[in-house]
Amino acid sequence: MDADSLNISCLGPCRIDSPFMKTLAQVNKETSYVTDDDRMLFDCSKNAILSAEDTSNLPAFELAGPREKIYFDPSKTRCAIVTCGGLCPGINDVIRGMVMNLHYRYNVKNIYGIRYGYQGFIPSYGHDVLDLSPDVVKDIHKYGGTMLGTSRGQQDPVEIVDCLERMSISVLFVIGGDGTIRGALKISEEIKRRNLKISVIGIPKTIDNDIMYIDQSFGFETAFSEAVKSISSAHTEALGGMNGIGLVKLMGRQSGFIACFAALAMNDVNFVLIPEVPFRLEGENGFLNSLKKRLERRRHAVIVVAEGAGQDYLNTDKSLTDASGNVLLGDIGLYLKQIIGDYFKRINMEITMKYIDPSYIIRSVPASPQDRVFCLRLAQVAVHAAMAGKTDMIVGRYYNKLVHIPMKLASSGRKRVDPNSDLWLSVLEATGQPMEFK
Repeated sequence: MDADSLNISCLGPCRIDSPFMKTLAQVNKETSYVTDDDRMLFDCSKNAILSAEDTSNLPAFELAGPREKIYFDPSKTRCAIVTCGGLCPGINDVIRGMVMNLHYRYNVKNIYGIRYGYQGFIPSYGHDVLDLSPDVVKDIHKYGGTMLGTSRGQQDPVEIVDCLERMSISVLFVIGGDGTIRGALKISEEIKRRNLKISVIGIPKTIDNDIMYIDQSFGFETAFSEAVKSISSAHTEALGGMNGIGLVKLMGRQSGFIACFAALAMNDVNFVLIPEVPFRLEGENGFLNSLKKRLERRRHAVIVVAEGAGQDYLNTDKSLTDASGNVLLGDIGLYLKQIIGDYFKRINMEITMKYIDPSYIIRSVPASPQDRVFCLRLAQVAVHAAMAGKTDMIVGRYYNKLVHIPMKLASSGRKRVDPNSDLWLSVLEATGQPMEFK
């Protein structure tokens, strides 16, 4: 990683006094604004925030927060907010936080909600635009989902920027996952091609927690907390029958973070299967024989499987994708249910199995209090960055500090569970499952 790859683009010099400075002065005269020279080292082995002279040759993220001078004149600024991709707890909290901060702290009065993702910019879909104000968003954080609606799939960036121009938009806030961020980059490229002064700021949304270079995405804490309820039910069902098996499928296309954290939070799980760790079903050291031994010892077992695990067994066509470009997955939960049932029938061992798939329940609930705090803070720093003319970036938490991350870097891959990490070791330690099923 080189220092230049972490630099944040800016639309121009900031010459306007920020109205937010009055708020800082009222709260605490000792409170200081953040400068572009305040950085968080990419290599956090020192866990230090250093000045510009210390980090000039070291890769470091720009710290998020209010700037003393801003680029946009609030009285002339028009902002748009769009939400894309699947649902996730906390989206409404982020929308509300941005509207409140723009309106009350920066005196921006023209804020628009784009309906149903990137489709909302395309005239042929005919979606209305919402005027967003504190009165409109005051209660939305109490509900799951997104008040703006959402959709999957990319739209023509030329048409999108045409719409931004027609609406005289100064700032576009994009709430979405890696596919949405890649789409935002294309929009930004078209903006630059036209030499427009429009800021594009991303707030990363992914229930799978798979965005690169951030500690955690909003909604993730709520997701695995909700998953615990399903695991608890599976455990109760497993205890209720002779050789009872509770099988729970959780979200996680390529990354097994929800499965890992939920299993650790509900320490009654005996097997965790994730996409990052291949497993063998048959054989002396295979998963099925390990499950059999567990039942012989304890007469019950709880299995948690991430949706992207074991896809090699399903022979799915990897050329088939959904609207977001994700490879269509086979249903590993139903597959395991069938395979487990057939195996124990074959060895003439009676089992009682209950299968639970809470995916859509988990992603549609309101955010937990802790996630709400996180959503609000992300919304606030996204507004600060936008008003300072930052662009082509997302906001995120890196080693417990809120920072600016270039979109290109954030969308360069997916964060995954490292099989050699202390997280996976903790899962193995908690479940007692073998290091490998082979």
